Amino acid sequence: MALPVRNNLRSLYRFIQKFNSPKRFLCAAAVKVNKEPTGGGRVFSGIQPTGVPHLGNYLGALENWVALQQRFPSVLYSIVDLHSITQPQDPAVLRGSILDMMASLLACGIDPERAVLFQQSQVSEHAELSWILGCLTTMPRLRHLPQWKMKSKAKNEGSVGLYTYPVLQAADILLYKSTHVPVGEDQIQHLELAQDLARIFNGRFGELFPEPSALLSSTRKVKSLRDPSSKMSKSDPQAMATIRITDSPDDVALKIRRAVTDFTSEVTFEPEERPGVSNLVTIHAAVARIGVDEVLALARGMDTGQYKKLVAEAVIQRLTPIREEILRLRADPGHLEAILARGACRARELATPVLREVRQRVGFC
Repeated sequence: MALPVRNNLRSLYRFIQKFNSPKRFLCAAAVKVNKEPTGGGRVFSGIQPTGVPHLGNYLGALENWVALQQRFPSVLYSIVDLHSITQPQDPAVLRGSILDMMASLLACGIDPERAVLFQQSQVSEHAELSWILGCLTTMPRLRHLPQWKMKSKAKNEGSVGLYTYPVLQAADILLYKSTHVPVGEDQIQHLELAQDLARIFNGRFGELFPEPSALLSSTRKVKSLRDPSSKMSKSDPQAMATIRITDSPDDVALKIRRAVTDFTSEVTFEPEERPGVSNLVTIHAAVARIGVDEVLALARGMDTGQYKKLVAEAVIQRLTPIREEILRLRADPGHLEAILARGACRARELATPVLREVRQRVGFC
């Protein structure tokens, strides 16, 4: 009997090698993404309180979160402060960042009457379920996840929290029996871990957790204004690279004016050949809610300098109401804290019976 088993293991190894690249993995995982709700479903997603969201966060994630409130009967959005401390944080800054993020979510259109909006650390069930799920996975399984490889390599080290935070992500999702998770392509492998852990738990202790499906945003990824080969990031050391949703109109205009393009005057959409100009077209189409072809028609006859002014106007028009609402909300921290407290109560009402069932099945008295 040993020979067939050995051959099966070899076949499995060749399969893993075949799908080792991110693009191939995405194709392999495609059967589990973008499933539409069929009369129900629950969405969960989280965002770290690490500074004010930037334009890429808004267009790629937050705008989608707002739309999902209309499509799903149950939606939970969490400010995942437990995840944020995998990197060193100043406690006073973190407290302020949580309220900044809360104000940003509300200003972008998250409705606390439609969505359960809460602070992760205020619902202790997340941490307990994370421990239980962590006992169902292995170190090699976590070691090959992209975030650990990227962040630990950058510093030649990494905390235990950084290593295990994909398990906490899985707990965040499964704790509410979530069926759908809006994610970027770079988070697909972490969502697969949640799917795997749901299967492992169900197989060992009985059916409890649905396997969550990914909802991929249709918006193209917004790139850095200074290096269009990289995505826009809050942590980018170049101040001109990132547009924050609280930037003033003058700051937005300056950053777009200094955006890297090329030496061709005509405005075209060629992401591989002209990434800088194409990034501006992507941004323009997204903030104006029009197609790329319509953007190119508007830009016909303009050089890139003139076109940058058109893009800046569109971005400013879109972000100004959001910026003003953030400033208004941030002036009343008590109001923000009250909404977070109500959200935590609602989240615990959903989480407590699920964790009680988990504890019973695992064998805790």
